[in-house]
Amino acid sequence: MEIKDTLNLPQTDFPMKANLPSKEPEILSLWDKINLYGKLREERKGKEKYILHDGPPYANGHIHIGHALNKILKDILVKYQSMKGKDAPFVPGWDCHGLPIEQQVEKQLKEKKIKKEDIPKSEFRKLCRDYAKTFVEIQKQEFKRIGIIGNWENPYLTMKPSYQAQEILELGRIFEKGVAYRGKKPVYWCIYDKTAEAEAEVEYQEKKDPSIYVKFKLVDEDAYPVIWTTTPWTLPANFGIMVHPEYDYVYYKTEKGTLIVAKELLESFKEKTKLEGEVIKEVKGKDLEFKEYYHPFIDRVSKIYLSEFVELSAGTGLVHMAPGHGQEDYIIGQRYKVEPFAPVDDEGRFTKEAPSWLEGVRVFDANEIIINKLEEVGALIHKEVINHSYPHCWRCKNPVIFRATPQWFISMDAILEGGNTLRGEALKEIERVRWIPPYGQNRIKSMVENRPDWCISRQRSWGVPITVFYCQDCGEIVKDMEVFQHVANLVRNNEYGADIWFEKEAKELLPEGYRCKKCGSQNFKKEEDILDVWFDSGVSHAAVLKYGEWEELKWPADMYLEGSDQHRGWFQSSLLESVASYNRAPYDSVLTHGFTLDEKGRKMSKSAGNVVAPEKVINEYGADILRLWVVTEDYTEDIKIGFNLIKRISEDYRKIRNTFRFFLGNLYDFNPSQDKVEYKDMLELDRWILSKLQGLIQLSDKAYEEGKFHKIYHSVKNFFIVDLSAIYLDILKDRLYIYAPKSLERKSAQTALWELLLSLNKLLAPIISFTTEEVWQYTRKIDPSLKESIHLELLPSVNSEYIDKDLENVYEKLLQIRDDVLKAVEEARKKDLVRHPYEARVILKLPQDYKQLIEERVDWIKFFFTVSQVELSENPQAEVVIEGESVKGSTVAVGRAKGEKCPRCWIYDESVGRNGQKVCDRCKEQLIKMNINMEELV
Repeated sequence: MEIKDTLNLPQTDFPMKANLPSKEPEILSLWDKINLYGKLREERKGKEKYILHDGPPYANGHIHIGHALNKILKDILVKYQSMKGKDAPFVPGWDCHGLPIEQQVEKQLKEKKIKKEDIPKSEFRKLCRDYAKTFVEIQKQEFKRIGIIGNWENPYLTMKPSYQAQEILELGRIFEKGVAYRGKKPVYWCIYDKTAEAEAEVEYQEKKDPSIYVKFKLVDEDAYPVIWTTTPWTLPANFGIMVHPEYDYVYYKTEKGTLIVAKELLESFKEKTKLEGEVIKEVKGKDLEFKEYYHPFIDRVSKIYLSEFVELSAGTGLVHMAPGHGQEDYIIGQRYKVEPFAPVDDEGRFTKEAPSWLEGVRVFDANEIIINKLEEVGALIHKEVINHSYPHCWRCKNPVIFRATPQWFISMDAILEGGNTLRGEALKEIERVRWIPPYGQNRIKSMVENRPDWCISRQRSWGVPITVFYCQDCGEIVKDMEVFQHVANLVRNNEYGADIWFEKEAKELLPEGYRCKKCGSQNFKKEEDILDVWFDSGVSHAAVLKYGEWEELKWPADMYLEGSDQHRGWFQSSLLESVASYNRAPYDSVLTHGFTLDEKGRKMSKSAGNVVAPEKVINEYGADILRLWVVTEDYTEDIKIGFNLIKRISEDYRKIRNTFRFFLGNLYDFNPSQDKVEYKDMLELDRWILSKLQGLIQLSDKAYEEGKFHKIYHSVKNFFIVDLSAIYLDILKDRLYIYAPKSLERKSAQTALWELLLSLNKLLAPIISFTTEEVWQYTRKIDPSLKESIHLELLPSVNSEYIDKDLENVYEKLLQIRDDVLKAVEEARKKDLVRHPYEARVILKLPQDYKQLIEERVDWIKFFFTVSQVELSENPQAEVVIEGESVKGSTVAVGRAKGEKCPRCWIYDESVGRNGQKVCDRCKEQLIKMNINMEELV
């Protein structure tokens, strides 16, 4: 028999090479085969529920890296809660309506030379539905591929008839509570998409615009109030000038007349216009109230009004007021009973209400024409071009305008049942909800405090209709709950849901025999506008959690988790709808993550060529590497990704994987039900690592609970690379390979490895879900009584019996000595004194407390240092001598080990060769235990 055959070398089929891109689909098949999601529901039935409600991604295009980040974070949290023993179902959803889908369908029609207006609305909606359905299926497969476990068989879709029906009922509740109203007020308007937009659909980008100073002649004085504007095109809608009541204003006599400007801005005004003159009068803003002035190019007289919105940050301190083109202008206009006026159509072209020389001109093209007119009439004081932040449409990326049109709104200041306003109740709920990170609370709070009424109507085709009717005889708006319920039933029972609204006449949609409550007429027309997509998704808490078809869910949700941009989007629309309807937020906690950036911290864009597609990472490295990336940094901030980073993460992954392989390889002959060693009988080193493991379990559980996944990653990585690979497993190899299979030394080590394998695999299961499942299936070969999938298991809990802080303190000191020993051995290797640590003999001089620790362990401490001999001396002498760095006052000497090298364990020992003995005394003892005749060894 060869000596190497007497060793317990590792045996496992678990592959060293992960090959995740091909292995992961096999694991997905396993999950499908055992119906993992269904099994989880069975296993956790009756347990405390944990609901993370999925914010619906848009069914348009393939998933991007931001989608992957979001869904993986959700999946980690849901799996954690499930493995804590809670019933944590996950129903994914999709946002299926809206403009981007319409635009894609219009593009497809254009290729066939068909105009949208040339086909029935129901046919166009069908094309939109098919388009959305296609991408729901594509994204569903892409999300499944990254390991997201959920109810993929029955996700929620905002275009499902049942969902649309509930949305109509929610709208009915809003009307019933008096929160919705129709009004003409300025809203963001995209002149390219020809629709109103919500605040959340607007993003600010840099834009070049004219910056002009314009004078207006007072009616009863030879003086001119001067305004500053960057939107000359709004001047045809000027119906007032606003001043602050408490600011000081001066009459400044110049060659261009006596100009009125704010005193505080006079110097900057002079510098800008180069106008010299003298101040001849000073007044307060309130003294200017109601003074009349002539419009510079329209036969119109308007007045000066007081406004708290006027600031002194730029301009003249007098603000041009166009109530039809500005939110603050509108508010002041309402106060002074000045109606909003916007002589601009849906495409942003001036109508007949504007001067004839502007009719048909688009607003942004009109700037130059208007400036020329101002110059012509002598009203222009100064002009230049500036670059400033301006609202743009988030879809088409073009600049938007403010435009007063008749729209449906949810009133922020509507009084709810308790006597508080919608705004007030929403702010109270914001205080109650837990925000992670905490600064999210102030962010959404300031948004809700300052937001205008929510415009919920859109002038498009693909969406859920605003199901109100108008009496053709008296103009009464029909908004009875019985009508909403009737229409909701029609929608619910129609194969294509809300399409029925566009296919049938008003009388076919109303309850039979319905009459106007005001005049008794039966002559009605229906509203043609659809609901804002933010209302679509904002009612998901009711349509899915409260009244949906998913028995596994409950309302309200424990958690909403989305990107930080959703403070102004989904978090807010859900909050407002839920507070208006049910007097509380639809969630108890909200967690936000940042955006994805490239490795240099730049925003990703196709033009910059720095986009990292999830598919590319998965095909090259595997989904688990993508999942691991998600937890490498604090995701509440912006998180970087790039292939250099991915490569580094895959190196960390390899170390983790190889450690699991080591566990499995050294447990091939271990039977947990028979071979486990009682904790009290285990060797000290094994008890130490189990104590360290409990600390890691405790830390990880707290980090999971707080959503601080990066803490788990860095702690687990450190445990694998330092505590295990560099220390424990390095020391353990000798004991595992050399001692007899049934010896206490080996069984104690295997017991520790078994605990480590189970605990670490479960701890990492929410994160690297594929690899831990792969490891689990090999673990089940060791113990077939384990559950079918690791995701059906419970996370490890801290075993207080294993915690030994005194032992950890002892090992902290022993490891300090070990650090110095390893440095000295390395020095000896550099000097060619030794090639392998086993060739070393170490002589130590130590302070008394450290010396005592070594004396107590003198029989095995050489294995701890992975050298052949350890001695204590007050005067260490050898070829290499160093002063200890980790242990102050210590000396470490290293010389060649005494004796011969044992061919079985490679330790140098004086017993090797004695009386012809082939191996050392320790190996001889183990071979006897194994009934191996040493004479037969070769």
